Order: sequence, then structure tokens, then C-alpha cells
Amino acid sequence: MSATSLTDAYLAGFAASGVRAGQILDGVRASTVDTCYMGRSLSRPAFLDQATLSTLSSDLEQLHLALTGLPDRLFGGDMAAFARAVGATDAQADIILRGRGSTPSRMGRADFYRDGLGFRLLEINWGAALGGLDGAVLNREMMQQPFVGDFVREHRLGYVDPMVELVHTLFAECDLAPGSTPVIALTDWPESFKTLEPRLHKSAQAYALYGIDARPCHVGQLRYADGRVWLDDVAVDVVYRLFLMEDLLDEAGPALIEPVLRAAERGEVAIFSPMDADLYGSKGALALLSDEANRPLYQPDVLAILDRILPWTRMARSGPVTVSGATVDLTDYALAEQNELIIKPTLLHGGMGIVAGWLAEPAEWRACLAAAMDQPYVVQRRIHPVPERFPTDTGTEDWTLTWGAFMAYRGYGGMFVRGSRDLDGTVNMSSGATGTCCFTELAAADPSPVRG
Repeated sequence: MSATSLTDAYLAGFAASGVRAGQILDGVRASTVDTCYMGRSLSRPAFLDQATLSTLSSDLEQLHLALTGLPDRLFGGDMAAFARAVGATDAQADIILRGRGSTPSRMGRADFYRDGLGFRLLEINWGAALGGLDGAVLNREMMQQPFVGDFVREHRLGYVDPMVELVHTLFAECDLAPGSTPVIALTDWPESFKTLEPRLHKSAQAYALYGIDARPCHVGQLRYADGRVWLDDVAVDVVYRLFLMEDLLDEAGPALIEPVLRAAERGEVAIFSPMDADLYGSKGALALLSDEANRPLYQPDVLAILDRILPWTRMARSGPVTVSGATVDLTDYALAEQNELIIKPTLLHGGMGIVAGWLAEPAEWRACLAAAMDQPYVVQRRIHPVPERFPTDTGTEDWTLTWGAFMAYRGYGGMFVRGSRDLDGTVNMSSGATGTCCFTELAAADPSPVRG
């Protein structure tokens, strides 16, 4: 059954069941307060059929290979050149070179819209500082609600728990012994730690379920002695990096990160995820993949995937660019196509610095475009998502969904879905979006509805 058919079947069955949407929302609300959902959820899960999930899983693998292969394909293995090409400063590039992993991390979350043809990539967040990892709490709660649980069982649906996949990835990439009880420092930046500390303590409790001793801190609280990294009087095995590349632009950034880098270089601690993860997740890397000049570097089957999932994206550089095989001036093109374009910074996260052409006045767009030119920004073609229907107590309403597909060590790692009633804006939990979980059709060989 297709995803559309699953959704239609759910909506029809729910309408006939007599269950109110408000009952579902009331039933799950308490469980979502201290999670990525921030106490807000949509009135039903999202659904994916097995064929769509299989294609998405394969696409994620190919996208990872394409992104992590960029330094070799385009820059002869020169990681510093790759870093500068996607918008990193020289100081950031130096830190990346020293804090990179032996192999690129497989932990990330790709955010998609679904238009009339399928999944289209908005951005990818590579690394371990990801929202939505605790999202399976809503899968579990939804299965306890009237009608929802029966529908999931009747249609043989299941889900992948992102937290379980994260733990597998952490152990594999940090070379931790199976069955061991590592100490990981959930390490934020000093300024953001002031507000995030309470949430990090709640996150630490979740890690305990997997035999991990997780301790929140900011990078300035770590100390280095006797061949180990310490938090208070406890030796740390892994610095779980919650701070991002933009934090390193802080005036105090180099001094704060330097001891961590030295400890990692001496083999005293592992960094998860390594510093180079942010580069592979940059919008600048997507621009390199999208650029027609680089098409000869890829096999036809890979190009077919990139063409299907990547919207047209270019670095904001003065001069000519290619659009559907034709050469145009980027500024002229961006001014003429304002309603179909969006400006994004290459290395910022959470919707920061984004200017949507269709929401801007012409004078504002012109000014923002001029400011972005030859700076670490990209210009990207707009995606027109197809809204999905959700039950209300009086009928249905449309929501724009962002599908956050996790990739981890074992492959597809679950889904974190966010919705907005603003059908033309960006979708972000911190700016008022509402989340939901996703159930997928199980393959014939799957013995359990939960992978974990």
C-alpha cells in the first residue's frame, strides 16, 4: 500500500471510529513535554510504505557517499580547500583538520519536503547534535491511543528508534567495547549551556537506559590531567559534541577547543561526532553536488538520485551560473526568480539567516542578495511541498511537513516529522512548529515492529 493510501485509509477509518482528534492529543501530551516535541504534537502519525522507505534508505546511503567523497573528487583530498569552498574560515578549517575522524561519521538527519514527485532535500545535518533523537517516545504513546494502535497493528506498521541507532553508531565510531559502560560528556558551548543545561540532564537519563553514563557540561568545564579528560573527578571516554562550527567563531573559541583537540590527538578521548561532520552537512556541500560543472564526476545512477532529491543550489558568487544547461548571471537570475528562490547561510543551523524570496519585499530581497554575494551563502530553488491532512474535532486541516530522516551506522535510523500551518514558511520546532512520529510498513522479513 502506498503512503498516500495508508494516509487515506487512516483518515477514513479514524473518521468512522468516533474517536476525536482531541482525545489523541490529550492522550499523548504528557509524554511529549520534556522531549523534542516540546509538549506539542499533531493529531496523527505520518506514514511511509515499504517501497518509499526502501528508496529513501538507498538515497540516504548514496547522498552520504556523494557528500563525503567531495574532498577527494573536487579537491584532490585537500580537506582545508574543501572547508574553505563551503564557507569555513581559515580558523575553522584548521580545527576541522585536527578534529576530523578517521572516517566520516554516518550519524545525521536529512530534512525533506515531499512535493508531487517525492522527497526533495532541504538540508542535511551531519553530526550528533541532532534534534528529534528521542522522537520514538511518541511512536510508543501513539500505539496506546484508541484507533491508532489498532491501525498500526492491522496494517503491519513499525518504526525505527533513532536513540537506539545513535547508541549503535556511538559505540561503533568511538571504538567502544560492546557491553561496556562508557562515560560520555554531553558537551555544549558555554553560552548555550546556560539555557540547555536542564534539557541535557533529562537527555542524560535517557542514555542510562543503554548503559551509558552521560554527564552534561560545557567545553570549558572539562579538564586534562594524567593522560585522561576529566569532568569533575570522573574520567571521560567520549566528548559528545553538541557545539557547532558557528560556535568556533566566538572570540574564545580556539582557546576552548584546543585542549579537546590535543587530548583527541593523543588518543585520550574520542570526539563524537568528529569536527568534519559539519562540513558534509553544509549547504555549501549541497551546492557543490548540485553544480552542473561537477556532473562528469558521477556515474549516471548516482546523478539520477541527486537530480531527484536535490533542488537547484549554487554558492552565492558573482558571475555566471548554470540553470538547466544555460549560462546566466546569478544576480540577474535571482532577481528575476525571487518568488522561487531562497538564500541560506552555508554553516548556520536552525533556520538562522534564511531569507525566503516569496516572503520578502523586492527591495529587501535585492539588499539581502547583495549582502550574501561572495559570502558563505547559497541560493537555492524553492520546493513546493504537498500538504497533508490531519484530523480535527470538526473535520481535517492541512499541514506542511518536514520529514527528518535519520541515517546511522546501520542505515536508515528513524524519522522526526515536523509540521506547520504556515504553508509558505519554514518549519522549525523552535519557531512554533508541531511534531509527529512516523510509522512505516514492515518488510516481510521483519520479526518486530520496532528496530532496536
